[in-house]
Amino acid sequence: MSAPGVGAVAGWVDSRPVPRERLDRRIAELREGPFRGTLPVPGSSEDRQLARWLTQVILTEALCEAVASELGLDPVEGEPFEGVAAVELGSINTAAYNGSPWVRAVFAHVTATTAAPPEWRSPTPAEHRPPRHLLRHRVFPDPSSAQQATSDDLDPLGRASLDSLPAAIAEELRRHPHGTLVGPVRDTLGWHVAIAVPDTASAPPPPQQGAALRPEPGPSRAPAPIAGGDALLDAARRRAFARWLDDMRAKKIELVPGLEHPGDPRQPDNHHKH
Repeated sequence: MSAPGVGAVAGWVDSRPVPRERLDRRIAELREGPFRGTLPVPGSSEDRQLARWLTQVILTEALCEAVASELGLDPVEGEPFEGVAAVELGSINTAAYNGSPWVRAVFAHVTATTAAPPEWRSPTPAEHRPPRHLLRHRVFPDPSSAQQATSDDLDPLGRASLDSLPAAIAEELRRHPHGTLVGPVRDTLGWHVAIAVPDTASAPPPPQQGAALRPEPGPSRAPAPIAGGDALLDAARRRAFARWLDDMRAKKIELVPGLEHPGDPRQPDNHHKH
């Protein structure tokens, strides 16, 4: 599909065409870069899915560029999202955020007044918290590289519950013994590989006996502040931005045939395999 004065387009943002050349250049940069050996074979189903994924990243960047221009925002530099934060935000949103100062500017603007939901800040007794694991995880763009992955190829996510991972890979991890390299498991983000080992250091201590359970009376104290307040706010901001992007993409972005969302079940390359 093409537009007058632009030629082939990768899509439209608020009725303005985004040149296909932007996508072709991004693909060429990847094929000339250090990870070229992990990319799918040109012309394959996985290669077309990669192009669809990159299109979503580019259109998200273009959307935020337009919003930043309209609002008069300045570009923002910052640290990239990695690990659990990247998984929470989603691979497309994370790639756009990490690669574009305009996406970061819009993120800062959209989430400036975001607050963590009160229920997130309610202390939970240790015995009711979901078990934590030492997690390693990575999303691969194609099944062949995912199948060849070892634990050393995965990104360390630190201590977290399995619920912090995408549902598909979290469910598979629960079905396997601890320490098993699980995957590839496919969802709309790509092919997941992960490994989880129980975090014994964070397990609640065993209950004490007798008088130790009845502390001596003493002066009253203010409740201790809930740990992780900043982390909760950061997570809330990522969630708010992801929802804002979903809403804006639905309203402002028009896709073209052949460059649909990679998770669209109507496009021919969206075949689910484990």
